[in-house]
Amino acid sequence: MTSSAIKPVYLDNNGTTPVDPDVLNAMLPYLGDEFGNPSSAHSLGRRARDAVEAARVQVADLIGARADEILFTSGGTEASNIAIRGAAANGARSAIVTTAIEHPATEACCAFLESQGRKVTRVAPDADAIVDPERFIAAIDANTALATIIHAQNETGTLQPVAEISAAARQRGASVHADAAQSVGKVAVDVDALGVDLLSIAGHKLYAPKGVGALYIRRGIELPPLLLGAGQEHGRRPGTENVAYIVALGAACKIAKAHLQAGSHQLQNLADDLYARLKREIPGIRLVGDRERRLPNTLNVLFPGVSGRRLLEHCPGVLASNGSACHADSEKPSAILTALGIPAAEALGSVRLSLGRHTSRADIEHAAPLLIAAWRAVAGDNASIAPASDKTFAATSRELTT
Repeated sequence: MTSSAIKPVYLDNNGTTPVDPDVLNAMLPYLGDEFGNPSSAHSLGRRARDAVEAARVQVADLIGARADEILFTSGGTEASNIAIRGAAANGARSAIVTTAIEHPATEACCAFLESQGRKVTRVAPDADAIVDPERFIAAIDANTALATIIHAQNETGTLQPVAEISAAARQRGASVHADAAQSVGKVAVDVDALGVDLLSIAGHKLYAPKGVGALYIRRGIELPPLLLGAGQEHGRRPGTENVAYIVALGAACKIAKAHLQAGSHQLQNLADDLYARLKREIPGIRLVGDRERRLPNTLNVLFPGVSGRRLLEHCPGVLASNGSACHADSEKPSAILTALGIPAAEALGSVRLSLGRHTSRADIEHAAPLLIAAWRAVAGDNASIAPASDKTFAATSRELTT
């Protein structure tokens, strides 16, 4: 087989994951003979309803919730909209506390509410890409309706101190929402351990199809619907349920729970190996964010002296991204990285390498030299690339070692 015929190595699993074959097999009957409407009273409809409810149990089981606390949505964005805009509309309180490193689904909701006159406080991260819980908690006051924080930052992979923030926020009477789109299925997520009232899930981040997700809503939390219609999903999300995709999400959650511990360990080893290979050959390469408190599959690295976008254009054998897939067409520094104090010119060198369940040792052995060669081609074989200063990269001082 020629090198041109070798399948590219896929390292953009934070952008989306492939549909697991077992997930596909679980959903296919509901795109064929089992086409019933879950609201229909006949046998075909009852089987569809049973399938939806079985999936609800599977999703709840993965995150330590109860089945009646799971609301199915079209994805993580809708889940976060229902949570944030709904929680902000409840009660006399009106303020929102969030972070400066949220996914656009959260930030856009907060910006919209801000335009409607609500106070929104955005807590900046420390240099290690993690928000200081004490500073976040200090921003919560008697007028705070909602604290919303990303659990695993989608670009850097850093895990945020959700549990510590939740405990203090709920003591002060505020609801807590966590965007767990990137973390569910990659690390253990338990809603009671995190102490959250609301938690968003995106199916296509854990090997289900695009277009399905869920929102965990703790018992006792009332949220007004964004849409009006019939009474599906207890009236919180009207519209005929997408049975096949809901079944797929349930199957994906069941598989994720079964493979979580072993899969996380394998991903961590492979990610460590990939970064070690890059570090040996590229002087000045840096890992963004805290070394330990991060997703096991995610490496956001700064390639020195080059545009990460151009590097990937010169590396068709590796499919990766420069950050969030929501902004993949922009040659601008990531706002997430500049919020960490990384200068714009250096932030442009960012490449996010996110491994997945199907990433193999052979993939790492193949991808590393391709990335190194692409960096050399873009930077110039004889380029003298000085490592960034310790001050500039205080965020990345605790790097992975070989």
